Amino acid sequence: MAVKIRLTRRGAKKKPFYRIVAADSQSPRDGRFLEIVGTYDPNPDPAAIVLHEDKLNYWLEQGAVPTATVASLIKKAKKAAAGETPA
Repeated sequence: MAVKIRLTRRGAKKKPFYRIVAADSQSPRDGRFLEIVGTYDPNPDPAAIVLHEDKLNYWLEQGAVPTATVASLIKKAKKAAAGETPA
């Protein structure tokens, strides 16, 4: 079973909200998933990205491959987290 980390769409029409999930690559977009890894809300001005680092790292260690969109969201979230804590 090939596992991908990808988005599933939630929310109302014209107001999307996404879950970042680990799912079998054969499952439909909004179908079965293995675990929720985070959320992505594009509606606020700076988009809200919440990642559960422990779950994300677990699935990446198991060989899960993030989609291009999720990879860019992870990169943005890590960059924002590093920018929030100036040393």
